[in-house]
Amino acid sequence: MAPSRLPYLLVALPAGAIVDRVPKLRLMIWCNLALFLVIGSVPLARAVGALTLAQLYAVALVSSVFSVFFSVAYQSYLPVLLDRNQLMDGNGKVAVSGSVAQIAGPSLGAGLVALIGAAGAMAADALSFTLSAGSLTAVRTRERRRPPAEADRRPGLWAQIREGLAYVTRDPILRNSVAFNGTANFFVIMVETLGPVFLIRTLHLRPAPVGLLLALGAGGGVAGGVAARYLARKVGSARISWNSMTVLSLPGLLIPLAGHGRWVLLFGFGWISWTFASTVAGVSLTTYRQAACPPDMLGRVSAAARWITWGTLPLGGVVGGALATALGVQTTLWIAVAGGCCAGLWLFFSPLRGMRDIPLGKPEPAPVGGKP
Repeated sequence: MAPSRLPYLLVALPAGAIVDRVPKLRLMIWCNLALFLVIGSVPLARAVGALTLAQLYAVALVSSVFSVFFSVAYQSYLPVLLDRNQLMDGNGKVAVSGSVAQIAGPSLGAGLVALIGAAGAMAADALSFTLSAGSLTAVRTRERRRPPAEADRRPGLWAQIREGLAYVTRDPILRNSVAFNGTANFFVIMVETLGPVFLIRTLHLRPAPVGLLLALGAGGGVAGGVAARYLARKVGSARISWNSMTVLSLPGLLIPLAGHGRWVLLFGFGWISWTFASTVAGVSLTTYRQAACPPDMLGRVSAAARWITWGTLPLGGVVGGALATALGVQTTLWIAVAGGCCAGLWLFFSPLRGMRDIPLGKPEPAPVGGKP
């Protein structure tokens, strides 16, 4: 397992409990500053001739730890900034910015490497975190703090982690949403891993068009983030969550049908449909979690959901590799895309199917002690 992915399994749960204990905005600022120092250590070590492979692995691991804390904190801080009726639009914009970064990031990184070298590109990356920290300091909205008496009565760290997991498993919409995300991740990682192999070895494409086809997925994410609010208003935020992953994702079945010449575009079309549908569903499901969860538990609940859904990624990679060896790459892609489309059944067989819109009522206050 890559060092950059390991922290999501090892650190996410305690990170959620810690996020619920401290001011989230301040935590995000400190994470950015820590990332500046950690990533900035690479070009510094390179400049003095002390850079080692061990340091690179350590930087990947430590920077991922801070990234976990930051991602849990910012998802928990968004409801502080926005009213509940604005969360759908806010999450859509967050999804768009993430997808744009997926498109622009690799090209910008490659351009910087060509222009100023790998060490210079790393230095620029480190400096970008200072810009992020500076932007966050301009935010004036602050979350509600617990009175000292309440803070003294809260349970211990591991008890709070259990509360977050219990909340996810008890709420039927959250439970099925996590099951959907975990199942989808299990199969999507197969496509992400085997898709380039299929395009290069079977269809004999050059790296440039392969990169372009894979980048189309980020384009689907941008479109999904932009369209999420409109579709939620026209179709219903609950309806679109399960319709997107049981209907709009079906063109994903075209991925293994891609062939030579113009038929390779079937891969791109199928990949776009998958990322579009999953982004639309993700915006709706994230909005539900933020609106339904008590504010004082949102960090733990978000971290628990992420811990479960990310836990299926390494398993999907291992199973995908084993199936590709035994059955062939294209056959495994058929299994992966069929399984990914079926992941939406977790949402179809959930309370969301009986609703038009996701309930955005005010949640009950989080318990201060004991089980939720």
